[in-house]
Amino acid sequence: MTVLGDAWDWLADGANWSGESGVWNRLSEHVVLTVVCVLISVAIALPIALWLGHLGRGGALAINISNIGRAVPTFAVLVLLGLSPIGMGDTATIIALVLFAIPPVLTNAYVGMRGVDRDVVEASRGMGMTGGQMLFRVELPLALPLIMTGIRTCAVQVVATATLAALVAGGGLGRIVTAGFDLQDNGQVVAGAFLVAALALVVEGLFALVQRFTARTPRGGVTS
Repeated sequence: MTVLGDAWDWLADGANWSGESGVWNRLSEHVVLTVVCVLISVAIALPIALWLGHLGRGGALAINISNIGRAVPTFAVLVLLGLSPIGMGDTATIIALVLFAIPPVLTNAYVGMRGVDRDVVEASRGMGMTGGQMLFRVELPLALPLIMTGIRTCAVQVVATATLAALVAGGGLGRIVTAGFDLQDNGQVVAGAFLVAALALVVEGLFALVQRFTARTPRGGVTS
């Protein structure tokens, strides 16, 4: 209970929330880092998954290649990048997190595309739709729930893993945790961990609301 009490005292101290090393600044750094990594991951993985899912070829190979980023520990990638000409900092962090974030987006989007009812696809083809029309008007809307699940998983994972950015001189809430270790302040360490967990829960909740909204939105399909 002493550590929890120390963590509460640290969070209740207004001085810990302001300034360059304060919670608000570290939180904004963490959010920006997360948004950038998620956007890059989606921009890379989603078009590939949609196209391969539409064609029905090469998906398994692409998924296996992308899973290399999940198999290799993010910390190991950060260390290797830190020792490379890229060096330490936000660039190394973004590369490592993007490699970690691509697999759930790619896998879920591809599975969602391949899970679309083939009868619906054939019906749209029979109506004279082009490949692009079938992709964007039929397959993509029907695959949207799984696509959103992949992006949701990606975002929550990035929020949690972005804490490692502090180990390579990056920003974010992880700096609060590492500073606590340096000061041997267990209360600060626990407070930093609590903030990361709270942010992950907020992101999870926001994406759950988005998924609920998209679930109520009329989807594409073939009408006679």
